[in-house]
Formats: sequence, structure tokens, C-alpha cells
Amino acid sequence: MSRIGRMPIAVPAGVTVEIAENNKVTVKGPKGTLERVLPAEMEIRLEGAEVLVTRPNDLKKMKSLHGLTRTLIHNMVVGVTTGYEKKLEVNGVGYRAGKSGRKLTLNLGYSHPVEMDDPEGIETVVEGQNVIIVKGIDKEKVGQFAAEIRDKRRPEPYKGKGIKYADETIRRKVGKTGKK
Repeated sequence: MSRIGRMPIAVPAGVTVEIAENNKVTVKGPKGTLERVLPAEMEIRLEGAEVLVTRPNDLKKMKSLHGLTRTLIHNMVVGVTTGYEKKLEVNGVGYRAGKSGRKLTLNLGYSHPVEMDDPEGIETVVEGQNVIIVKGIDKEKVGQFAAEIRDKRRPEPYKGKGIKYADETIRRKVGKTGKK
């Protein structure tokens, strides 16, 4: 039995979960509303202040969908209550980030500044000149936009310059040594 899929999802006060046909789940909370169509094979039901996910049989596909469905619903509940955030750090001489309106401007050593617009439902905050915080209620969108920002200049292993996640460690390499 799926250990994650079996666990009930606690629905906190102030959050409403609606399950429509074709397993369309809508979660409303203090931070906003999220909706998602989940696999039709899974049975999702609301019992009191808990959401339970059960699977029809023990086929390998159903087992894998069981835990996934439960986790997706849990992420939606956490998103509308506390939200998600990813922290990125910009390292390098002359590398910096700035924010004006909904536009994030990155100076990353290219001949031009890189400009990115915040997607719908995502907010970026710049602390100082080298810390970017991506916030939102949808875990998937927050992670995706943070990855897109990081891709503009990935950290390199020799000097560690580039954009990295705050909790990421860069494996450093030793440079070439000159001849004597």
C-alpha cells in the first residue's frame, strides 16, 4: 500500500475543498484559489475535515498515481494557507538584480540586462542587490519560474559566479596551474 497515498490530508479552518466530476479539485483558502484535474481513476472523497484518496486496484500505474494524487492535493492545501517561496542568490562581481513594477532586471555580465516579467500568480521580491525571492501559491509555478531565473546564468564551478538557490552547494573545481 502506498504510504503517502494512505495518509489523510487535514483541511485547516478557512479552507474549502470541492470535488467535482472527473476529479476536478478546487481548493479555496486565505491566499487564493487553486484548481486542478486529477487522474480519473483515483477516488477522492471529503470526510469531515479530511480528504482521503483511494485507488481501485494494485496495478503498478495505480500505485504510482495514488501517492502523486495525494501529494498534489496536499500541495494545493499548503499553497492556499501558507504559500511557497524559493530564494535565489546572485553571486559575481557586477552581477545584480533589480525590480521595477512586475519586471525583474538582472545584470549578469552580458552586454545587455536580462529582463523577465513575473508570470500570473507569481511575485518576485529583491532583497538588497543579490537575493531574489520567488513567492506564490502554486508550488509547480514557483519552482518553474525560479528555475527559469537560474537558467539565465547558472553557477560555474571555478569561481562560483552565477545564480544559485540559497540552499544549493556548488561543487568547486581547482583551476589550471601554470608552468614553471
